[in-house]
Amino acid sequence: MEIDKLNSLVELYFKKCEEVDPNRPFLKWLKPNKPTYTWGDIKERIFKLSTKIKTLIKEGDRCLILSENRPYWLMSDLAVMNAGGISVPIFTTYSSNDYKYILNDCNPSLIIVSNNDQFKKIKNYVNLNKQKIISFEEIEADSLLIKNVLNEDNYKKEINDNLKRNMPACIIYTSGTSGNPKGVILSHGGILSNCEGAVELLETLTKKKNPTFLTWLPLSHSYEHTVQFIQIIVGAKVFYAESLEKLIANMETAKPTIMTAVPRFYQNLFTKINMNFEKQKGLKRKLINQTLYLGKKTLKKEELTLAEKIINFLCEKLVRKKIRNQFGGNLQAFVSGGGALDQNIGEFLNAIGLPTLQGYGLTETSPVVSCNLPNLIKVETVGPPFRTNKVRIAEDGEILIKGENVMLGYWNLKEETERVIKDGWLHTGDIGELDHNNYLKITDRKKDIIVNLGGDNISPSKIENILCLNEFIKQSFVYGDKKNYLVALLVTEKEISKDKIKLIIENINKSLTLIEKVKKFVLINEEFTIENGMLTPTLKLKRKEIIKKYKQQLENLY
Repeated sequence: MEIDKLNSLVELYFKKCEEVDPNRPFLKWLKPNKPTYTWGDIKERIFKLSTKIKTLIKEGDRCLILSENRPYWLMSDLAVMNAGGISVPIFTTYSSNDYKYILNDCNPSLIIVSNNDQFKKIKNYVNLNKQKIISFEEIEADSLLIKNVLNEDNYKKEINDNLKRNMPACIIYTSGTSGNPKGVILSHGGILSNCEGAVELLETLTKKKNPTFLTWLPLSHSYEHTVQFIQIIVGAKVFYAESLEKLIANMETAKPTIMTAVPRFYQNLFTKINMNFEKQKGLKRKLINQTLYLGKKTLKKEELTLAEKIINFLCEKLVRKKIRNQFGGNLQAFVSGGGALDQNIGEFLNAIGLPTLQGYGLTETSPVVSCNLPNLIKVETVGPPFRTNKVRIAEDGEILIKGENVMLGYWNLKEETERVIKDGWLHTGDIGELDHNNYLKITDRKKDIIVNLGGDNISPSKIENILCLNEFIKQSFVYGDKKNYLVALLVTEKEISKDKIKLIIENINKSLTLIEKVKKFVLINEEFTIENGMLTPTLKLKRKEIIKKYKQQLENLY
């Protein structure tokens, strides 16, 4: 398929349907008693749904999608576009203020909601006289129930051929680490060009035809939203996970070849596997140590001696294969995006036989800019830029991006758009450098940098990642702008004493430079969560909110 010749994501989908056996399984939700949908099933449902949507909206109208991941999500997204609408996917974990703001900001004419739990989150901000509702399940308001829509026989098998690459496909709201979420307008061509780069990566990644994906990251996230279309291009079978808690069990069922997730998932995985390793004794322990040592050596392309090759072969059979089998046995790669993956975690996962490729992107770039390649994984980097976009480093170190994948702009925010896109170059707000392999390395976030009293620039996220590598520290927040030393808020495991934490911090400080050392800390009982407004839906710290809540406790440490 020549992706660069396609006009829209709708055309991409229907062209792929022509190539694929309609009876081939396509989408499956792993909740109990849920059906498997074939390519033919989905195509028929998209036609029915888009016929109905066309009677409810005008061209260019915004259509909100509020649902957990499930097959109807992809059907709705494509049906909205086919009907001439712009889909607006939103997180199921937003705060009520975010819902209120987004509904006022994008003013959708149609709201697609999965169930009553989701509807209750927005019902106070919906105008039922003006806004139409389609629901997947019964809700406490008048809505078009999807099963009734799909039972209708009077529908048209029309494919929207008026769509062009430079037209808006969707508006994806950023998760809002500071202030209100911003609506990022992504074009059909932007997402298609991103898919082009991703498919080139996948071809080097898996030799398997029709790979299997397990989807866990919300489809309202720009990363997973674009992954949908990559799955279509490669003719994948897609499983939707039940929940984060059941993810490992779901992996055994789905046996995915590819899985995408955010760094927090890999951090939890690292902690779980590492704790299990720590319990092993004798020969088992020696074998684990060798697996890690030789795995890291191989990752760094260092030559193994003959004896090491033999031991590594045993590690492959006795340790790595066992670990891979816990994840279904077919995993070709984990892909990490949506934030910085700690180097130690990247090395660890690759060494134990779970290839983990770190990539980089932003909602504003549809979203992927670069990703590590399987034949050369440099875990401290985010890999080389996709061929479909250009990367430049500005004089002050800021990463600039140019290409069709750059957003059309922010919805209703002309000045903000002009501030970040200058001469076609998107100013990312990230600081980085390109190495001799043209691999991009992110060194900081412009606005998150702590500048201490001595004028030194310090990366809080780097120190937070190091702190959280300790099994007793669940979460951390580092503070110290315009101060003469750093302090931290720590969320710890229940059974640990303050003295033990003190020793852990003293030990961690040995690996940090003088200006990076954490001098004092305060233990807090409440975890940072999406519900309490301290984390974004993509699990990033909301620094502004944390400082607002804990300002006094932090200042008391000085």
